[in-house]
Amino acid sequence: MVKANALENRRIISTTLFRYLLHEMLFTFLICFAFFFFIFFCNQILLLAKEVLEKRVPFHQVALLILFSLPTIIAMSAPFASLVGTLMTVGRLTSDNEVLVMLSSGLSYKIIFFPAIMMGIIISLLSFFTNDVLLPAGTVEYNKLLRRISVATPAIVLQANSVKRFRNTVIVTGGVTGNVIHNLLILDKTQDGERRIIMANKAELKDGGREGLSLNLEGAFVQSSGEIAREDYDYAKSEFLQYWVSNEDIMVNQMSVTPREMSSRDVQTVIAQRISELNERENDRRIRLNNQAASMENILRAGPGSEDWNRRNNNASALQRELTAIENIKKDRTLRINMIEINRKFAVPFGAFFFVFLAVSIGLMAKKSGQTVGFIFGLLIAVLYWCMLFIGQAMGLRIGTPPFWSMWLPNILCFGVGIILAVIKVRK
Repeated sequence: MVKANALENRRIISTTLFRYLLHEMLFTFLICFAFFFFIFFCNQILLLAKEVLEKRVPFHQVALLILFSLPTIIAMSAPFASLVGTLMTVGRLTSDNEVLVMLSSGLSYKIIFFPAIMMGIIISLLSFFTNDVLLPAGTVEYNKLLRRISVATPAIVLQANSVKRFRNTVIVTGGVTGNVIHNLLILDKTQDGERRIIMANKAELKDGGREGLSLNLEGAFVQSSGEIAREDYDYAKSEFLQYWVSNEDIMVNQMSVTPREMSSRDVQTVIAQRISELNERENDRRIRLNNQAASMENILRAGPGSEDWNRRNNNASALQRELTAIENIKKDRTLRINMIEINRKFAVPFGAFFFVFLAVSIGLMAKKSGQTVGFIFGLLIAVLYWCMLFIGQAMGLRIGTPPFWSMWLPNILCFGVGIILAVIKVRK
């Protein structure tokens, strides 16, 4: 009896079948990874073609830009490749009756789930490493190279029908023909605090070398006003005006790094700093609120006969403003963005692990053309998953949905639906 149980246990966790299934899943994953990689890679090429290639940037610099953007492509491709690859593998095994043979031999469904779960864990860890280590490093190098290209190729900085923000300058462009910009609007602030509005019918963009960008304005109109007395302003017209944007301003404009381009540790540091800042601001506001409340209480106690009675409406308005300010601090958008991103950095890479349960359960239900059906279902689930992530992020930013649920709900649904389908399949 003991020997029979030992033999049964060995058959349930057959090492040969485990290696066979793991090999099949890995092979299909690599094919699906190449498919998704190609799609995202083409999308990146199209973006570069619009922003860089059409500006005649040297080929070796374009190649480096593509190289530095590869971690982003890999981080997006791996989880979806694990989903589609597992679906295709299990679907083929089911439609070819290989799963039926395994079950008839005394094996359980564990022999299918174990290698799939292992694949999911490995892919999740590698995807997280790519997303958390390689992506930030690649982004830093990408931005450095893009800044050098922007300085050397000024046409990249100013594009048609766009708004560009620099340190103290905002440039709004109309149509662009070659290096000529039509209907140009410039809003800037000088070192003396003077605010200016500059408009021109046409401007020619030139590379000023170390000085920066040169805009030769034709038919320019300039209106300037002081920082304090803004009602006093001057204006002037000129047939020709040369306007400069320094290289320093260009580089500062492109040095900002979004939370998505940081490591999880950096984002957590930013969150801690932001929470500390918000707590200080909230404490200051609460002190003001308590002072206003005490003042209002004194006015009400003194009654209508007091000199301060007429100020009660002003005090009430001040109380309301402080309460509103405290509520706005709690809804800080910057903190919310970082909280959503820190959850996203874990949810998306580890989606590969949660995909496994759904993929295996659906794959076991395939009857014919398992690989084709698995591929189609995998694409549909990937699109649905991406839409749910996008909707969750939008809801988190706009209506304040908790960041955890905004990013992790798609994974939880995949896991829950997969477990339910697996239980139904096993009990049949």
